[in-house]
Amino acid sequence: MHTTLLPVPLAPEISLHLADGRVGLFDDNGGAFSSDVPPPFWLFVWAGGQALARYILDNPEIVRGRTVLDVATGSGVAAIAAARAGARQVTALDVDPRAAAAAARNATANDAAVDTRIADVAQAETAAEVILAGDVFYTRGVADRMASRLRRASREGARILVGDPGRGFFPERLFVRVAEYVVPVPAALEETESLVTGVWEMRTSAPAG
Repeated sequence: MHTTLLPVPLAPEISLHLADGRVGLFDDNGGAFSSDVPPPFWLFVWAGGQALARYILDNPEIVRGRTVLDVATGSGVAAIAAARAGARQVTALDVDPRAAAAAARNATANDAAVDTRIADVAQAETAAEVILAGDVFYTRGVADRMASRLRRASREGARILVGDPGRGFFPERLFVRVAEYVVPVPAALEETESLVTGVWEMRTSAPAG
């Protein structure tokens, strides 16, 4: 699918190779979901990732001099923001090889040092001082696995920041909201032109279950 290098609406300091704003998530598959090939999430900059990027760029002390892990990186926007904000080392993970390649391409376009890897977050053992996760609670199965992995990382001492625009499976009880943005989004993707999106920090004593 054709992409264009475009500034991120909420974080125009960053530009990404993105699909046309009129393109939907499943347009490349004739409008239907296919279980054989993961949807091209990486072709879009989602509201949660945008909010995380804006928060990190506005509060660089959170990542400056620290190791950062961006899970389910997609386009890589949060990882790129962390690198631009002075993180000592940034690793971006995604289970889709095409997403990892897209994140690497976008990092290069922004002159950002990001180590991209193909990995499922549930199996990933990469340690980091700060972990970022944008828009990762979109199905029950993914949400449960993600929450389990993030709780484990929190217990091990990582600071966990999540960007979420109110997806149905976001476990709000585990988090405290630290910022909120009105994020411009493609109507073809979200059926609206903006989403109120929170940046959430995991509670240090996040309840189990």
